[in-house]
Amino acid sequence: MAFAHLHLHTEYSLLDGANRIGPLLDRVKELGMDACAITDHGAMYGVVDFYTEAKKRGIHPVIGCEIYVCENMDDRSAANGMRAMNHLILLCETQEGYQNLTKLVSEGWTRGFYYRPRVDMATLRQYSKGLIASSACLSGKLDRLLLDGNFESAFAHAREMESIFGKGHYFVEIMDHDLEDEKRVVPLLVQVSRETGIPLLATNDCHYLRREDADAQEVLMCIQTGKTLDDTNRMRMETRELYVKSEDEMRRVFPEYADAIERTEEVAKRCHVDFVFGETKLPRFPTEAGETSEQMFRRLCEKGLAERYQPVTQEARDRMEYEIGVISKMGYVDYFLIVWDFINYARSHGIVVGPGRGSGAGSIVAYCMYITQLDPLRYSLLFERFLNPERVSMPDFDIDFSDEKRDQVIKYVTEKYGRDRVCQIITFGRLSARAAVRDVGRVLGLPYKKVDTAAKLIPQKPGIMLASVLQSGDLRELYESDEEIKRLIDVALSVEGMPRHTSTHAAGVVITDKPADSYLPLSESCGTVVTQYDMDAVAELGLLKFDFLGLRYLTVIHAAEQQIKETVPDFDI
Repeated sequence: MAFAHLHLHTEYSLLDGANRIGPLLDRVKELGMDACAITDHGAMYGVVDFYTEAKKRGIHPVIGCEIYVCENMDDRSAANGMRAMNHLILLCETQEGYQNLTKLVSEGWTRGFYYRPRVDMATLRQYSKGLIASSACLSGKLDRLLLDGNFESAFAHAREMESIFGKGHYFVEIMDHDLEDEKRVVPLLVQVSRETGIPLLATNDCHYLRREDADAQEVLMCIQTGKTLDDTNRMRMETRELYVKSEDEMRRVFPEYADAIERTEEVAKRCHVDFVFGETKLPRFPTEAGETSEQMFRRLCEKGLAERYQPVTQEARDRMEYEIGVISKMGYVDYFLIVWDFINYARSHGIVVGPGRGSGAGSIVAYCMYITQLDPLRYSLLFERFLNPERVSMPDFDIDFSDEKRDQVIKYVTEKYGRDRVCQIITFGRLSARAAVRDVGRVLGLPYKKVDTAAKLIPQKPGIMLASVLQSGDLRELYESDEEIKRLIDVALSVEGMPRHTSTHAAGVVITDKPADSYLPLSESCGTVVTQYDMDAVAELGLLKFDFLGLRYLTVIHAAEQQIKETVPDFDI
Protein backbone atom coordinates (compact mmCIF):
# COMPACT_ATOMS: atom_id res chain seq x y z
CA MET A 1 0.00 0.00 0.00
CA ALA A 2 1.12 3.57 -0.63
CA PHE A 3 -1.27 5.59 1.51
CA ALA A 4 -1.58 6.32 5.23
CA HIS A 5 -4.18 8.40 7.03
CA LEU A 6 -2.37 11.37 8.59
CA HIS A 7 -5.40 13.44 9.62
CA LEU A 8 -7.62 11.38 11.86
CA HIS A 9 -9.83 12.00 14.91
CA THR A 10 -10.59 9.23 17.38
CA GLU A 11 -13.20 9.10 20.14
CA TYR A 12 -10.77 11.29 22.14
CA SER A 13 -11.72 14.31 20.04
CA LEU A 14 -14.47 14.42 22.63
CA LEU A 15 -18.02 14.35 21.19
CA ASP A 16 -16.57 15.17 17.76
CA GLY A 17 -14.63 12.09 16.66
CA ALA A 18 -16.52 8.80 16.49
CA ASN A 19 -13.59 6.49 15.70
CA ARG A 20 -13.22 3.99 18.55
CA ILE A 21 -9.55 3.06 18.65
CA GLY A 22 -9.87 -0.73 18.47
CA PRO A 23 -12.37 -0.91 15.57
CA LEU A 24 -10.51 1.92 13.82
CA LEU A 25 -7.24 0.02 13.75
CA ASP A 26 -9.02 -3.18 12.74
CA ARG A 27 -10.42 -1.28 9.76
CA VAL A 28 -7.01 0.18 8.89
CA LYS A 29 -5.61 -3.38 8.94
CA GLU A 30 -8.51 -4.62 6.83
CA LEU A 31 -7.79 -1.89 4.25
CA GLY A 32 -4.21 -3.17 3.99
CA MET A 33 -2.58 -0.05 5.40
CA ASP A 34 0.71 -0.32 7.27
CA ALA A 35 0.55 2.98 9.18
CA CYS A 36 -1.95 5.40 10.66
CA ALA A 37 -1.83 8.68 12.61
CA ILE A 38 -3.83 9.97 15.55
CA THR A 39 -4.47 13.74 15.37
CA ASP A 40 -7.19 14.58 17.86
CA HIS A 41 -8.36 18.14 18.37
CA GLY A 42 -6.10 20.02 20.76
CA ALA A 43 -5.36 17.03 23.01
CA MET A 44 -3.40 13.78 23.17
CA TYR A 45 -5.74 11.83 25.48
CA GLY A 46 -5.78 8.65 23.41
CA VAL A 47 -2.14 8.50 22.30
CA VAL A 48 -0.92 5.66 24.56
CA ASP A 49 -3.97 3.49 23.89
CA PHE A 50 -3.63 4.16 20.14
CA TYR A 51 0.09 3.30 20.19
CA THR A 52 -0.46 0.05 22.13
CA GLU A 53 -3.37 -1.15 20.01
CA ALA A 54 -1.60 -0.28 16.75
CA LYS A 55 1.51 -2.24 17.79
CA LYS A 56 -0.65 -5.28 18.61
CA ARG A 57 -1.95 -5.25 15.04
CA GLY A 58 1.39 -4.66 13.36
CA ILE A 59 0.41 -1.12 12.34
CA HIS A 60 2.98 1.66 12.54
CA PRO A 61 1.55 4.33 14.91
CA VAL A 62 2.13 7.98 14.01
CA ILE A 63 1.69 10.22 17.05
CA GLY A 64 0.24 13.64 16.36
CA CYS A 65 -2.34 16.30 17.19
CA GLU A 66 -4.43 18.92 15.41
CA ILE A 67 -3.60 22.00 17.43
CA TYR A 68 -5.12 25.48 17.54
CA VAL A 69 -2.86 28.41 16.62
CA CYS A 70 -3.57 32.08 17.40
CA GLU A 71 -1.65 35.34 17.13
CA ASN A 72 -1.05 35.78 20.87
CA MET A 73 -1.90 33.01 23.33
CA ASP A 74 -1.91 35.47 26.25
CA ASP A 75 -4.58 37.62 24.58
CA ARG A 76 -8.09 36.69 25.75
CA SER A 77 -9.99 39.46 24.00
CA ALA A 78 -13.01 38.84 21.79
CA ALA A 79 -10.90 39.74 18.75
CA ASN A 80 -8.65 36.75 19.50
CA GLY A 81 -11.54 34.31 20.01
CA MET A 82 -12.78 31.29 18.05
CA ARG A 83 -12.57 32.83 14.57
CA ALA A 84 -8.98 33.90 15.18
CA MET A 85 -7.84 30.32 15.86
CA ASN A 86 -6.40 28.28 13.02
CA HIS A 87 -5.93 24.52 12.82
CA LEU A 88 -2.52 22.94 12.22
CA ILE A 89 -1.55 19.26 12.02
CA LEU A 90 1.61 18.26 13.90
CA LEU A 91 3.20 14.79 13.67
CA CYS A 92 6.11 13.55 15.79
CA GLU A 93 9.06 12.55 13.64
CA THR A 94 11.37 11.81 16.61
CA GLN A 95 11.36 11.42 20.40
CA GLU A 96 12.35 15.07 20.61
CA GLY A 97 9.33 15.82 18.47
CA TYR A 98 7.10 13.94 20.92
CA GLN A 99 8.50 15.93 23.83
CA ASN A 100 7.98 19.16 21.91
CA LEU A 101 4.41 18.21 21.02
CA THR A 102 3.65 17.48 24.68
CA LYS A 103 5.10 20.90 25.55
CA LEU A 104 2.97 22.64 22.92
CA VAL A 105 -0.23 20.85 23.89
CA SER A 106 0.45 21.43 27.60
CA GLU A 107 1.16 25.13 27.03
CA GLY A 108 -2.05 25.41 25.05
CA TRP A 109 -4.10 24.10 27.97
CA THR A 110 -2.28 25.56 30.98
CA ARG A 111 -1.35 28.97 29.55
CA GLY A 112 -3.16 29.69 26.30
CA PHE A 113 -6.68 28.32 26.89
CA TYR A 114 -9.45 30.59 25.61
CA TYR A 115 -12.44 28.63 24.27
CA ARG A 116 -9.83 26.11 23.09
CA PRO A 117 -6.23 25.24 24.04
CA ARG A 118 -4.17 27.62 21.87
CA VAL A 119 -0.52 28.29 21.08
CA ASP A 120 1.00 31.14 19.11
CA MET A 121 3.70 31.34 16.46
CA ALA A 122 6.41 32.26 18.96
CA THR A 123 5.67 29.09 20.95
CA LEU A 124 5.61 27.04 17.74
CA ARG A 125 9.10 28.30 16.91
CA GLN A 126 10.33 27.39 20.39
CA TYR A 127 9.11 23.78 20.18
CA SER A 128 9.34 22.97 16.46
CA LYS A 129 12.23 20.48 16.36
CA GLY A 130 11.42 16.89 15.53
CA LEU A 131 7.94 17.76 14.27
CA ILE A 132 6.34 17.54 10.84
CA ALA A 133 3.53 20.01 10.14
CA SER A 134 0.81 20.22 7.52
CA SER A 135 -1.64 23.01 6.76
CA ALA A 136 -4.75 21.12 7.98
CA CYS A 137 -8.33 21.69 6.81
CA LEU A 138 -10.54 24.62 5.81
CA SER A 139 -9.97 25.95 9.33
CA GLY A 140 -6.20 26.09 8.70
CA LYS A 141 -4.70 29.54 8.17
CA LEU A 142 -3.43 28.79 4.68
CA ASP A 143 -6.89 27.73 3.47
CA ARG A 144 -8.55 30.73 5.11
CA LEU A 145 -6.17 33.25 3.57
CA LEU A 146 -6.63 31.74 0.11
CA LEU A 147 -10.42 31.62 0.40
CA ASP A 148 -10.42 35.27 1.54
CA GLY A 149 -8.36 36.23 -1.53
CA ASN A 150 -5.27 37.19 0.51
CA PHE A 151 -2.88 35.41 -1.86
CA GLU A 152 0.24 37.39 -0.95
CA SER A 153 -0.32 36.70 2.76
CA ALA A 154 -1.01 33.03 2.02
CA PHE A 155 2.31 32.58 0.20
CA ALA A 156 4.13 34.45 2.98
CA HIS A 157 2.44 32.26 5.60
CA ALA A 158 3.44 29.04 3.82
CA ARG A 159 7.07 30.18 3.62
CA GLU A 160 7.02 31.22 7.29
CA MET A 161 5.75 27.79 8.33
CA GLU A 162 8.48 26.10 6.28
CA SER A 163 11.07 28.33 7.97
CA ILE A 164 9.73 27.34 11.41
CA PHE A 165 9.72 23.57 10.86
CA GLY A 166 12.45 23.30 8.22
CA LYS A 167 12.49 22.23 4.60
CA GLY A 168 10.77 18.89 4.13
CA HIS A 169 8.98 19.29 7.46
CA TYR A 170 6.01 21.38 6.33
CA PHE A 171 3.40 20.24 3.80
CA VAL A 172 0.46 21.79 2.00
CA GLU A 173 -2.53 19.61 2.80
CA ILE A 174 -5.28 19.01 0.25
CA MET A 175 -8.71 17.51 1.01
CA ASP A 176 -11.90 16.91 -0.93
CA HIS A 177 -15.01 15.90 0.98
CA ASP A 178 -17.30 17.21 -1.76
CA LEU A 179 -17.54 20.61 -0.08
CA GLU A 180 -17.81 23.75 -2.19
CA ASP A 181 -15.03 25.63 -0.36
CA GLU A 182 -12.66 22.68 -0.78
CA LYS A 183 -13.36 22.57 -4.51
CA ARG A 184 -12.40 26.26 -4.64
CA VAL A 185 -9.31 26.05 -2.44
CA VAL A 186 -7.59 22.89 -3.74
CA PRO A 187 -6.37 24.49 -7.03
CA LEU A 188 -5.09 27.45 -5.00
CA LEU A 189 -3.25 25.14 -2.60
CA VAL A 190 -1.71 23.35 -5.56
CA GLN A 191 -0.56 26.73 -6.89
CA VAL A 192 1.05 27.55 -3.51
CA SER A 193 2.84 24.20 -3.58
CA ARG A 194 4.16 24.71 -7.12
CA GLU A 195 5.39 28.25 -6.55
CA THR A 196 7.00 27.65 -3.14
CA GLY A 197 8.24 24.09 -3.70
CA ILE A 198 6.42 22.94 -0.54
CA PRO A 199 5.13 19.40 -1.25
CA LEU A 200 1.44 18.44 -1.29
CA LEU A 201 -0.08 15.94 1.13
CA ALA A 202 -3.46 14.36 0.34
CA THR A 203 -5.55 13.56 3.42
CA ASN A 204 -9.09 12.77 4.46
CA ASP A 205 -10.40 14.44 7.62
CA CYS A 206 -11.51 11.21 9.30
CA HIS A 207 -14.12 11.63 12.04
CA TYR A 208 -15.86 8.25 11.80
CA LEU A 209 -15.20 4.77 10.48
CA ARG A 210 -17.62 4.24 7.61
CA ARG A 211 -19.90 6.51 5.60
CA GLU A 212 -22.97 5.21 7.45
CA ASP A 213 -21.42 6.29 10.78
CA ALA A 214 -21.92 9.96 9.84
CA ASP A 215 -25.22 9.95 11.74
CA ALA A 216 -23.55 8.85 14.99
CA GLN A 217 -21.02 11.65 14.66
CA GLU A 218 -23.79 14.20 14.10
CA VAL A 219 -25.47 12.98 17.29
CA LEU A 220 -22.20 13.34 19.23
CA MET A 221 -21.84 16.93 18.03
CA CYS A 222 -25.40 17.68 19.12
CA ILE A 223 -24.69 16.23 22.56
CA GLN A 224 -21.59 18.42 22.73
CA THR A 225 -23.38 21.63 21.72
CA GLY A 226 -26.72 20.96 23.46
CA LYS A 227 -28.64 21.01 20.16
CA THR A 228 -31.18 18.72 18.52
CA LEU A 229 -30.88 17.22 15.04
CA ASP A 230 -33.75 19.35 13.72
CA ASP A 231 -32.17 22.60 14.93
CA THR A 232 -31.37 24.59 11.79
CA ASN A 233 -28.71 26.61 13.62
CA ARG A 234 -26.72 23.68 14.93
CA MET A 235 -23.09 23.02 14.04
CA ARG A 236 -23.03 20.35 11.36
CA MET A 237 -20.76 18.63 8.88
CA GLU A 238 -22.19 19.31 5.43
CA THR A 239 -20.82 16.04 4.09
CA ARG A 240 -20.81 12.29 4.70
CA GLU A 241 -17.25 11.87 3.42
CA LEU A 242 -15.36 12.18 6.72
CA TYR A 243 -14.76 8.44 7.04
CA VAL A 244 -11.69 6.21 6.90
CA LYS A 245 -11.27 5.79 3.16
CA SER A 246 -9.29 3.15 1.33
CA GLU A 247 -6.31 3.98 -0.86
CA ASP A 248 -8.42 3.31 -3.96
CA GLU A 249 -11.05 5.79 -2.77
CA MET A 250 -8.37 8.40 -2.14
CA ARG A 251 -6.95 7.86 -5.63
CA ARG A 252 -10.43 8.36 -7.09
CA VAL A 253 -10.76 11.60 -5.15
CA PHE A 254 -7.38 12.90 -6.34
CA PRO A 255 -6.60 11.08 -9.63
CA GLU A 256 -4.22 13.84 -10.74
CA TYR A 257 -2.27 14.00 -7.47
CA ALA A 258 -0.86 10.50 -7.03
CA ASP A 259 2.36 11.91 -5.57
CA ALA A 260 0.40 13.67 -2.79
CA ILE A 261 -1.26 10.37 -1.91
CA GLU A 262 1.94 8.32 -1.94
CA ARG A 263 3.78 10.97 0.06
CA THR A 264 1.55 10.20 3.07
CA GLU A 265 3.18 6.80 3.53
CA GLU A 266 6.65 8.35 3.12
CA VAL A 267 5.85 10.84 5.89
CA ALA A 268 4.40 8.11 8.11
CA LYS A 269 7.57 6.02 7.77
CA ARG A 270 9.66 9.00 8.88
CA CYS A 271 7.78 9.23 12.16
CA HIS A 272 9.21 7.12 14.98
CA VAL A 273 8.11 7.51 18.58
CA ASP A 274 8.51 4.69 21.07
CA PHE A 275 7.05 4.53 24.55
CA VAL A 276 9.02 2.70 27.23
CA PHE A 277 6.61 0.81 29.46
CA GLY A 278 7.29 -0.54 32.94
CA GLU A 279 10.46 1.47 33.60
CA THR A 280 9.88 3.34 36.86
CA LYS A 281 10.68 7.05 36.85
CA LEU A 282 10.95 7.69 40.57
CA PRO A 283 11.30 11.23 41.94
CA ARG A 284 14.12 11.82 44.43
CA PHE A 285 13.34 12.78 48.01
CA PRO A 286 15.29 15.89 49.06
CA THR A 287 17.27 14.80 52.14
CA GLU A 288 19.25 16.98 54.51
CA ALA A 289 22.88 17.69 53.61
CA GLY A 290 25.24 14.90 54.49
CA GLU A 291 22.57 12.16 54.54
CA THR A 292 21.62 9.89 51.65
CA SER A 293 18.10 8.63 51.02
CA GLU A 294 19.14 5.15 52.16
CA GLN A 295 20.64 6.49 55.40
CA MET A 296 17.56 8.55 56.22
CA PHE A 297 15.28 5.63 55.37
CA ARG A 298 17.15 3.26 57.73
CA ARG A 299 17.27 5.89 60.48
CA LEU A 300 13.51 6.33 60.40
CA CYS A 301 12.97 2.55 60.35
CA GLU A 302 15.30 1.96 63.33
CA LYS A 303 13.71 4.77 65.33
CA GLY A 304 10.20 3.50 64.62
CA LEU A 305 11.10 -0.12 65.40
CA ALA A 306 12.33 0.89 68.85
CA GLU A 307 9.15 2.92 69.49
CA ARG A 308 6.66 0.43 68.10
CA TYR A 309 8.08 -2.75 69.70
CA GLN A 310 9.12 -2.63 73.33
CA PRO A 311 11.12 -4.75 73.57
CA VAL A 312 12.18 -5.29 69.94
CA THR A 313 11.69 -8.98 69.15
CA GLN A 314 13.90 -10.97 66.80
CA GLU A 315 10.84 -11.60 64.63
CA ALA A 316 10.24 -7.85 64.24
CA ARG A 317 13.95 -7.17 63.56
CA ASP A 318 14.18 -9.94 60.92
CA ARG A 319 10.99 -8.84 59.22
CA MET A 320 12.16 -5.23 59.04
CA GLU A 321 15.59 -6.19 57.63
CA TYR A 322 13.94 -8.37 55.01
CA GLU A 323 11.60 -5.59 53.93
CA ILE A 324 14.37 -2.97 53.84
CA GLY A 325 16.35 -5.29 51.57
CA VAL A 326 13.44 -5.75 49.15
CA ILE A 327 12.53 -2.05 49.12
CA SER A 328 16.14 -1.02 48.50
CA LYS A 329 16.70 -3.65 45.80
CA MET A 330 13.52 -2.63 43.95
CA GLY A 331 14.48 1.06 44.13
CA TYR A 332 11.58 2.30 46.23
CA VAL A 333 13.43 3.97 49.12
CA ASP A 334 12.55 7.46 47.87
CA TYR A 335 8.93 6.41 47.42
CA PHE A 336 8.67 5.47 51.11
CA LEU A 337 10.34 8.73 52.14
CA ILE A 338 7.96 10.82 50.03
CA VAL A 339 4.92 9.09 51.55
CA TRP A 340 6.39 9.38 55.08
CA ASP A 341 7.01 13.08 54.52
CA PHE A 342 3.53 14.14 53.44
CA ILE A 343 1.87 11.97 56.11
CA ASN A 344 4.20 13.49 58.70
CA TYR A 345 3.25 16.96 57.43
CA ALA A 346 -0.46 16.16 57.69
CA ARG A 347 -0.27 14.83 61.25
CA SER A 348 1.91 17.72 62.42
CA HIS A 349 -0.63 20.20 61.00
CA GLY A 350 -3.71 18.66 62.60
CA ILE A 351 -4.92 16.92 59.44
CA VAL A 352 -6.54 13.58 60.23
CA VAL A 353 -4.91 10.61 58.47
CA GLY A 354 -6.45 7.16 58.19
CA PRO A 355 -4.80 4.18 59.91
CA GLY A 356 -3.95 2.50 56.61
CA ARG A 357 -5.70 -0.01 54.41
CA GLY A 358 -5.03 -2.19 51.41
CA SER A 359 -1.88 -4.21 50.84
CA GLY A 360 0.40 -1.48 52.23
CA ALA A 361 -0.79 -2.36 55.73
CA GLY A 362 1.22 -5.59 55.42
CA SER A 363 4.53 -3.71 55.66
CA ILE A 364 6.36 -3.47 58.98
CA VAL A 365 8.53 -0.73 57.48
CA ALA A 366 5.38 1.32 56.78
CA TYR A 367 4.28 0.66 60.38
CA CYS A 368 7.65 1.72 61.80
CA MET A 369 7.65 4.89 59.66
CA TYR A 370 4.14 5.73 60.92
CA ILE A 371 2.76 5.53 57.40
CA THR A 372 0.27 2.95 58.70
CA GLN A 373 -1.02 2.26 62.21
CA LEU A 374 -1.56 -1.51 62.01
CA ASP A 375 1.00 -3.98 63.34
CA PRO A 376 1.41 -6.54 60.52
CA LEU A 377 2.93 -9.10 62.91
CA ARG A 378 -0.03 -8.98 65.27
CA TYR A 379 -2.47 -9.56 62.43
CA SER A 380 -0.26 -11.91 60.33
CA LEU A 381 -0.32 -9.59 57.29
CA LEU A 382 1.84 -10.42 54.27
CA PHE A 383 4.38 -7.93 52.92
CA GLU A 384 4.43 -9.76 49.56
CA ARG A 385 0.90 -8.58 48.78
CA PHE A 386 2.38 -5.07 48.70
CA LEU A 387 5.83 -5.64 47.20
CA ASN A 388 7.03 -8.90 45.76
CA PRO A 389 10.62 -9.26 44.48
CA GLU A 390 9.43 -12.05 42.16
CA ARG A 391 6.84 -9.84 40.47
CA VAL A 392 7.82 -6.29 39.58
CA SER A 393 4.88 -4.03 40.42
CA MET A 394 4.48 -0.44 41.50
CA PRO A 395 3.94 0.11 45.23
CA ASP A 396 0.64 1.75 46.03
CA PHE A 397 -0.31 3.15 49.43
CA ASP A 398 -3.94 4.17 49.71
CA ILE A 399 -3.79 7.16 52.05
CA ASP A 400 -6.97 8.62 53.52
CA PHE A 401 -7.15 12.21 54.72
CA SER A 402 -9.93 14.31 56.17
CA ASP A 403 -11.92 15.45 53.14
CA GLU A 404 -11.84 19.04 54.38
CA LYS A 405 -8.04 19.23 54.36
CA ARG A 406 -6.92 16.82 51.64
CA ASP A 407 -6.21 19.74 49.30
CA GLN A 408 -3.87 21.22 51.91
CA VAL A 409 -1.67 18.12 51.71
CA ILE A 410 -1.63 18.25 47.90
CA LYS A 411 -0.69 21.93 48.10
CA TYR A 412 2.21 21.04 50.43
CA VAL A 413 3.48 18.38 47.99
CA THR A 414 3.14 20.78 45.06
CA GLU A 415 5.18 23.45 46.83
CA LYS A 416 7.84 20.94 47.93
CA TYR A 417 8.46 19.26 44.57
CA GLY A 418 7.41 22.08 42.23
CA ARG A 419 4.23 22.93 40.31
CA ASP A 420 5.80 21.57 37.15
CA ARG A 421 6.38 18.14 38.75
CA VAL A 422 3.12 17.51 40.58
CA CYS A 423 -0.21 16.99 38.86
CA GLN A 424 -3.44 15.13 39.35
CA ILE A 425 -4.73 12.44 37.01
CA ILE A 426 -7.47 12.82 34.43
CA THR A 427 -10.49 10.54 34.15
CA PHE A 428 -13.04 10.33 31.37
CA GLY A 429 -16.75 10.37 31.94
CA ARG A 430 -18.25 8.01 29.39
CA LEU A 431 -21.71 7.65 27.92
CA SER A 432 -23.18 4.85 30.02
CA ALA A 433 -26.14 2.88 28.69
CA ARG A 434 -28.70 5.06 30.47
CA ALA A 435 -26.87 8.31 29.73
CA ALA A 436 -26.58 7.39 26.03
CA VAL A 437 -30.33 6.75 25.80
CA ARG A 438 -31.21 10.02 27.54
CA ASP A 439 -28.73 12.13 25.55
CA VAL A 440 -29.73 10.56 22.23
CA GLY A 441 -33.43 10.93 23.06
CA ARG A 442 -32.97 14.66 23.60
CA VAL A 443 -30.94 15.03 20.39
CA LEU A 444 -33.60 13.16 18.38
CA GLY A 445 -36.30 15.40 19.88
CA LEU A 446 -38.31 12.48 21.27
CA PRO A 447 -40.90 13.07 24.05
CA TYR A 448 -39.26 13.05 27.48
CA LYS A 449 -41.74 10.54 28.89
CA LYS A 450 -41.00 8.01 26.16
CA VAL A 451 -37.23 8.38 26.58
CA ASP A 452 -37.57 8.18 30.38
CA THR A 453 -39.58 4.96 30.11
CA ALA A 454 -36.88 3.34 27.97
CA ALA A 455 -34.02 4.60 30.17
CA LYS A 456 -35.61 3.25 33.35
CA LEU A 457 -35.74 -0.24 31.83
CA ILE A 458 -31.91 -0.27 31.91
CA PRO A 459 -30.66 -1.56 35.29
CA GLN A 460 -28.45 0.86 37.23
CA LYS A 461 -25.49 -1.49 37.52
CA PRO A 462 -21.84 -0.58 36.92
CA GLY A 463 -20.71 -1.65 33.47
CA ILE A 464 -24.17 -2.61 32.21
CA MET A 465 -24.30 -2.56 28.39
CA LEU A 466 -27.30 -1.90 26.16
CA ALA A 467 -26.64 -4.99 24.08
CA SER A 468 -27.03 -7.27 27.11
CA VAL A 469 -30.24 -5.54 28.26
CA LEU A 470 -31.68 -5.88 24.75
CA GLN A 471 -31.35 -9.64 24.69
CA SER A 472 -34.65 -10.11 26.52
CA GLY A 473 -37.16 -8.39 28.78
CA ASP A 474 -39.29 -5.24 28.63
CA LEU A 475 -36.77 -3.12 26.71
CA ARG A 476 -36.57 -5.79 24.02
CA GLU A 477 -40.37 -5.81 23.67
CA LEU A 478 -40.46 -2.02 23.44
CA TYR A 479 -37.60 -2.06 20.89
CA GLU A 480 -39.50 -4.50 18.66
CA SER A 481 -42.88 -2.78 18.92
CA ASP A 482 -42.06 0.94 18.68
CA GLU A 483 -40.16 2.41 15.71
CA GLU A 484 -39.12 5.55 17.62
CA ILE A 485 -37.68 3.45 20.47
CA LYS A 486 -35.91 1.23 17.94
CA ARG A 487 -34.23 4.26 16.38
CA LEU A 488 -33.41 5.65 19.83
CA ILE A 489 -31.72 2.42 20.95
CA ASP A 490 -29.90 1.87 17.64
CA VAL A 491 -28.35 5.34 17.77
CA ALA A 492 -27.58 4.99 21.50
CA LEU A 493 -25.73 1.73 20.75
CA SER A 494 -23.51 3.60 18.26
CA VAL A 495 -22.33 6.15 20.87
CA GLU A 496 -22.51 4.15 24.10
CA GLY A 497 -19.21 4.00 25.98
CA MET A 498 -17.57 6.93 24.18
CA PRO A 499 -15.81 9.57 26.29
CA ARG A 500 -18.21 12.43 27.05
CA HIS A 501 -16.15 14.75 29.23
CA THR A 502 -13.04 14.90 31.39
CA SER A 503 -12.76 15.18 35.16
CA THR A 504 -10.14 14.74 37.86
CA HIS A 505 -9.37 11.38 39.47
CA ALA A 506 -10.67 11.23 43.02
CA ALA A 507 -7.29 10.39 44.57
CA GLY A 508 -4.41 10.01 42.09
CA VAL A 509 -1.51 12.46 42.19
CA VAL A 510 1.64 12.07 40.06
CA ILE A 511 5.05 13.31 41.25
CA THR A 512 7.81 13.23 38.64
CA ASP A 513 11.61 13.56 38.78
CA LYS A 514 11.62 15.98 35.80
CA PRO A 515 8.94 18.43 34.67
CA ALA A 516 5.82 16.33 34.07
CA ASP A 517 5.37 17.57 30.51
CA SER A 518 8.70 15.89 29.66
CA TYR A 519 6.79 12.60 29.89
CA LEU A 520 3.19 13.39 29.01
CA PRO A 521 0.88 16.22 27.98
CA LEU A 522 -0.96 18.20 30.64
CA SER A 523 -4.26 20.02 30.69
CA GLU A 524 -6.29 21.96 33.21
CA SER A 525 -9.54 20.96 34.89
CA CYS A 526 -11.31 23.46 37.17
CA GLY A 527 -8.04 25.23 37.88
CA THR A 528 -6.17 21.99 38.60
CA VAL A 529 -3.31 20.76 36.39
CA VAL A 530 -4.01 17.18 35.31
CA THR A 531 -2.33 14.60 33.11
CA GLN A 532 -3.90 14.02 29.69
CA TYR A 533 -3.31 10.29 30.09
CA ASP A 534 -5.52 8.27 32.40
CA MET A 535 -4.42 6.25 35.42
CA ASP A 536 -3.60 3.09 33.46
CA ALA A 537 -1.47 4.93 30.87
CA VAL A 538 0.34 6.85 33.63
CA ALA A 539 1.22 3.56 35.35
CA GLU A 540 2.34 1.97 32.04
CA LEU A 541 4.76 4.84 31.49
CA GLY A 542 6.35 4.10 34.87
CA LEU A 543 5.28 7.36 36.51
CA LEU A 544 4.60 7.04 40.20
CA LYS A 545 1.05 7.63 41.38
CA PHE A 546 0.24 8.53 44.97
CA ASP A 547 -3.32 8.21 46.28
CA PHE A 548 -4.59 11.15 48.33
CA LEU A 549 -8.18 10.23 49.15
CA GLY A 550 -10.45 12.67 50.95
CA LEU A 551 -12.65 10.67 53.32
CA ARG A 552 -15.70 12.32 54.88
CA TYR A 553 -15.93 9.70 57.64
CA LEU A 554 -12.51 10.73 58.96
CA THR A 555 -13.82 14.28 59.32
CA VAL A 556 -16.93 13.02 61.15
CA ILE A 557 -14.89 10.76 63.47
CA HIS A 558 -12.48 13.60 64.26
CA ALA A 559 -15.36 15.98 65.08
CA ALA A 560 -16.89 13.35 67.40
CA GLU A 561 -13.51 12.78 69.07
CA GLN A 562 -13.11 16.51 69.73
CA GLN A 563 -16.56 16.67 71.33
CA ILE A 564 -15.83 13.66 73.58
CA LYS A 565 -12.55 15.26 74.68
CA GLU A 566 -14.48 18.17 76.15
CA THR A 567 -15.65 15.84 78.93
CA VAL A 568 -13.04 13.05 78.66
CA PRO A 569 -9.74 14.88 78.00
CA ASP A 570 -7.66 11.69 77.66
CA PHE A 571 -9.94 10.10 75.04
CA ASP A 572 -8.12 8.91 71.90
CA ILE A 573 -9.91 7.20 69.04
